[in-house]
Amino acid sequence: MELNQYLEMFIEESKEHLQACSDNLLELEKNPTDLAIVNEIFRSAHTLKGMSATMGYEDLADLTHKMENVLDAIRNEKIQVNAEILDVVFESVDHLEEMVMDIADGGDGKKDVSLTVEKLKRIESAEPIQQETAGIDLRETAAAEVAATTAILENAPQLEYDDFEKTVLLQSTEQGFNAFEIAVTLNDSCLLKAARVYMVFDILEKNGDVVKSSPTVDKLEDEQFDQDFKVALISQTDAEELRSKILKVSEVERVTITQLSKELFIQSAGVESEPVVEPVTEEVTVVSAVEVKKEETTQKTSGAKHAASKTIRVSIERLDILMNLFEELVIDRGRLQSIATEVNHSELNETVERMSRTMGDLQNIVLTMRMIPIETVFNRFPKMVRTLSRDLKKKINLEIIGAETELDRTVIDEIGDPLVHLIRNSVDHGIESPEIRRANGKPEEGNVTLRAYHSGNYVFIEIEDDGAGINRERVLKKAISKGIVTKESVLSMSDKQINELILASGFSTAEVISDISGRGVGLDVVKTTIESLGGNISIESTEGVGSIFSIQLPLTLSIISVMLVEIEQETYAIPLSSIIETSIIKNSDILNAHNQKVIDFRGKVVPLIFLDEIFDVPRTEQAEDEYHSVVIVRKGDKLAGLVVDTFIGQQEIVLKSLGNYLTNIFAISGATILGNGKVALIVDCNALMK
Repeated sequence: MELNQYLEMFIEESKEHLQACSDNLLELEKNPTDLAIVNEIFRSAHTLKGMSATMGYEDLADLTHKMENVLDAIRNEKIQVNAEILDVVFESVDHLEEMVMDIADGGDGKKDVSLTVEKLKRIESAEPIQQETAGIDLRETAAAEVAATTAILENAPQLEYDDFEKTVLLQSTEQGFNAFEIAVTLNDSCLLKAARVYMVFDILEKNGDVVKSSPTVDKLEDEQFDQDFKVALISQTDAEELRSKILKVSEVERVTITQLSKELFIQSAGVESEPVVEPVTEEVTVVSAVEVKKEETTQKTSGAKHAASKTIRVSIERLDILMNLFEELVIDRGRLQSIATEVNHSELNETVERMSRTMGDLQNIVLTMRMIPIETVFNRFPKMVRTLSRDLKKKINLEIIGAETELDRTVIDEIGDPLVHLIRNSVDHGIESPEIRRANGKPEEGNVTLRAYHSGNYVFIEIEDDGAGINRERVLKKAISKGIVTKESVLSMSDKQINELILASGFSTAEVISDISGRGVGLDVVKTTIESLGGNISIESTEGVGSIFSIQLPLTLSIISVMLVEIEQETYAIPLSSIIETSIIKNSDILNAHNQKVIDFRGKVVPLIFLDEIFDVPRTEQAEDEYHSVVIVRKGDKLAGLVVDTFIGQQEIVLKSLGNYLTNIFAISGATILGNGKVALIVDCNALMK
């Protein structure tokens, strides 16, 4: 397991969380009283903080933690959102983006953000922000001059002006206005160039009139430029003040201001002359050693970044469209095969066969594009558990089983955060300290097992630990104090229901808030996320023995292989992943045990399930057949025999949901359209074997 395997996942997920923060901050700016938006930003920051600390990027984790403190105060209504606070939070997110980009470029993610951290602390303490910034104005200016380079005075202007523009500039300078050429350079890591350009132009237009820009405004809006752009401005504001205002825009690395004299514009508009530069001050360009090193590093890494660019990121929406179109092709392929069999035309058969082979290859590619081994998520956890166990002074062994299990990309993207919360919960709340484990007769080293496996049309992910289990009395006490349940309702609750109280929003038994235990967020987010994917989570726990958190996720988007069977005139599809074999049995083979019909299958007692009774299939004739067709299916260690009328054969089908109106249909997980145009229901074997 190489570091870069989960480093790449960390970088990608960090970018997504930061993007979510930025998007939600923009929404919060429009709706400053909407605490639901604050909760979304907080959760993104909370997850990013945990990930950063786990990966060892302390500066990133520390800044996120300080930002999280402010968000926590806002959502608990200790402080109110205003423009000044939002500016500082935006500034924090900008710094975090720069840190992540530095890590992506091979850096260590370190950055001097002491000024921003100080502002966040003052916000959290309800102290004025400006009071502190006024005291550090000189230091901040000095730092900006070294890090972003001071205003540079060139010997000649860079823009070319037509006659009309020269006339406008001449008249303005004669009326006492300053004519400036302003060159702005953005950071190499700037992701939202158009947004930064907009912010610069907003400042310029508030301080004067823009005469010309290079590239043109249209190209700037479409980000059709590298990192530099130039603007001609007429203003009464002096150069130093303009430079200072522009440098406050995040990701602006350099500002060059050149003042143009009126001598240029006195000349005839038709004469090609160079404008005369009138220096504002005798100022020398300062280039720090840090900048030189940065330029060298950029040059060294530019080739490496180009060579590594062998993949592209495609939106899930596009893959969904591709998948839906291909599903239609699969249905049409089945129809063509059915027609070819009926017509029995040699050339048609040959064409359909060739098309089927090509579609089979295409199908593999389409499915492979969406399916990813869950190890891409699991690989980050060994280091995370190792770090957490050291922080908590615990001895913990993490065992991973079934990392090769593949999941749809949509599920992979969503399941990462819930698993982080569940594992941190097991490590922090589940596994006891070595002293307590030794006193209870347990090995000092605790065990956490993370396993994944397919079962029928579902993927199961389990997090099991041999820790203290769930303390029933403590959970009930906390739930009652939080108003989640009442004392009266507790009397009728089962152990399972009590265990699942810890999934309630805001529930936490942690006595002390820490980076590990969180702030009462986590398990409620787990439940919400899993349910949004159409799955569910269950908890089994024995106090003093341990707990098992089991996540069940449906395969909502897939092309699967099935065995088509018939009951009367109705066709059903049984997933091959659940089938062990098919068999023909006699009536005399059927036995009765505890009011259940069973058969002896290779030395095992297997119960029979008659699908015509389960699905209320109307029979035209109640005939007693001497033989029965049986499909032997499996769920974990359990076996069952599904009794049907006839076997039709194996086929690949498209798994379609039943829609919003047919939810929770017993033992049916979806439907498919067959080659003859009929609809076949897909049997959920797991539901039949409880």
